[in-house]
Amino acid sequence: MQIDIWSDIACPWCYLGKRRLETALASFEGAGEVEVRWHSFELDPAAPAAYEGDHAERMARRYGRTREEIVASLASMRAMAASEGVELNFAEIRAGNSFDGHRLLQLAAEHGLQDEMKERLMRAYFTDGELISDHSVLRRLGIEAGLPADEVDAMLAGEDRGEQVREDEFTAQRLGIDAVPFFIFDRRLAARGALDPPQLLEALRQAASLPD
Repeated sequence: MQIDIWSDIACPWCYLGKRRLETALASFEGAGEVEVRWHSFELDPAAPAAYEGDHAERMARRYGRTREEIVASLASMRAMAASEGVELNFAEIRAGNSFDGHRLLQLAAEHGLQDEMKERLMRAYFTDGELISDHSVLRRLGIEAGLPADEVDAMLAGEDRGEQVREDEFTAQRLGIDAVPFFIFDRRLAARGALDPPQLLEALRQAASLPD
């Protein structure tokens, strides 16, 4: 079974959705035959290389809420995520454009290291407070995930894999995907949002039971 997932690196629900899928797969009878494919999706494609100022204040302006409301919401989400093994350090986030990070994920897919790369990027962004638009950061993270340094360098020096990122995003538009994470199980069953592990497990089982 193939699971296609559209998500952004800079999306806390996507990070939580990744962990919940891993929990569901741990209980899924056919987990050994599952292939996960991560697809590019930018929540803020017009983002600059790096945003300045306070993350919570910026979120408050973006969603039309007070800073206090955003801080409370983020604290609640951080506690929920921690209970599932995901560390979200919102106060340390250095937000910026995620396009080059998605290019790195496309390269990682060619080496069978996409899941490792996705995890490393999300941990860098949400836990370690690293700027994922910074090429020196991306180079180090790519090598840590197991990618050849020369291929990472060549990619970052040009525009390689950008076309694949845009193709993923075009496919998302064609499918009507406007929020992430978005899962497609075995090209036949879709699910939206960071569903709980039991819900994802049910989707896995349902997809596996569908006739060919």
